[in-house]
Amino acid sequence: MGAIYRREVKAYFTSPIAYVFIAILYFYASYFFVYYNMVSGLAEVSAAYSGAFFLLIFIVPLLTMRLFTEEKRQKTDQCLLTAPVNLFSIVGGKFLAACTILLVGMAIFIVFAFILNGLAGSLDWAVMVGNFLGYFLLGASFIAIGEFVSAMTENQVVAAIIAFIVNYLLFQIDTLSNSVTNEFISTILTNIGFYTRYNEFTAGILSVTSILFFLSVVFIFNFLTVRALERRRWN
Repeated sequence: MGAIYRREVKAYFTSPIAYVFIAILYFYASYFFVYYNMVSGLAEVSAAYSGAFFLLIFIVPLLTMRLFTEEKRQKTDQCLLTAPVNLFSIVGGKFLAACTILLVGMAIFIVFAFILNGLAGSLDWAVMVGNFLGYFLLGASFIAIGEFVSAMTENQVVAAIIAFIVNYLLFQIDTLSNSVTNEFISTILTNIGFYTRYNEFTAGILSVTSILFFLSVVFIFNFLTVRALERRRWN
């Protein structure tokens, strides 16, 4: 896994993808910070994190679109699949590499926290950590989904578009749950909606259930990616 991880991190920074992703995240996160905190005078970060939710829907597919489609384009996928490497190591290494780029992008939020702490004199660091954790878990879930999509498609652009559509639909589940009259179905939709789960973190609620929910999404889609690769290996 370590070799795959190092290879993927290097690939991100030898292409424009990592720089574009980080630049977009830094720019819009800074915009949310200035608008919600500096201009409005709020001494807490929840509003900025809440606004940044929609950003991940659009930019995470940039990270994941190349994970396996690039292997297919360069004709290195067969070498990778026939190598004496555990498929979980391949999937895990690529997943962790994308998560590393996400964390580099999220470093700007730590800078914002120290700025607010200096301006306000005090900051609820427990809420800050909860927001940071929630944002990372949300991003990791989108990465796992995008990685699975990349493993199932042949073209980077197609992989990015499909991942974006899936992410957007997961966001719309919460809206759909409010319009469903059947209480049982509405409850199910609410429980699997990403936005409601994520908003618990932005509200300062460190919910174990929501943490397990996002970790389950990561596990399920990484497992599905392994199964997809396993099928291709045998074919």
